[in-house]
Amino acid sequence: MDLHGKTILVTGAARRLGRSIALELGAAGASLVIHHHASAAEAESACAALQRLGVRAHPVQADLSSAEGIASLFEGVDRLGDLHALVNSAAVMVPGDLLKVTQADWDDTLNLNLKAAFFVLQQAALRLRRCGGGVIVNIADIAGLRPWPRFPVHSISKAGLLALTQVAALALAPDIRVNAVVPGPVLKPGAMKVERWETLGQSLPLRRTGTPSDVARAVRFLMENDFVTGEALLVDGGNQFAPV
Repeated sequence: MDLHGKTILVTGAARRLGRSIALELGAAGASLVIHHHASAAEAESACAALQRLGVRAHPVQADLSSAEGIASLFEGVDRLGDLHALVNSAAVMVPGDLLKVTQADWDDTLNLNLKAAFFVLQQAALRLRRCGGGVIVNIADIAGLRPWPRFPVHSISKAGLLALTQVAALALAPDIRVNAVVPGPVLKPGAMKVERWETLGQSLPLRRTGTPSDVARAVRFLMENDFVTGEALLVDGGNQFAPV
């Protein structure tokens, strides 16, 4: 798909990885819908950065963990006209002990990382079909392929997102392509010490960590290549081969 002039919704786009993805797609000439939950100032900043690139950008606030929030999101999207693509990026990552996970812990993560991704995809696909088709890219995680015991619910949610990608790719073909990007260590968690982050990078086959732009460029590739669907593209520095 030629991204120039297309309208793309990126969830969780105000900060961190989602913002980098939005800026990369804006650099390709796309107009962006910048979804955020509680990051209004960051969303406005992202929109301003995109507008400096010469493309349209609009912030839309919504809590995606509820059906009402998803309906609100698409009310905002619909006011902006046709939708041509979606990046499902909004997520949370909370550590926990498997034997101490509560139902509230489960719901908090699954409601955003998987349930919201499913229903946002569903609503976006209905709109893409009205425009003759489009592209969806889900942002998964290496934890969905190599489970992390310290992040049990997160790992489960991202494994589910990879399954959703494959199911949707089959169900929505041929007019809508659905793929996933599977990042490895590309953005240091706020609480992680720099020394630990550097050690993690040295443990990878490429001997370094990645950057958000590595993931953003992978998203752009999957948007633009019209003969790729149902793919999970790993951007992990060889993390899948590193010792556990």
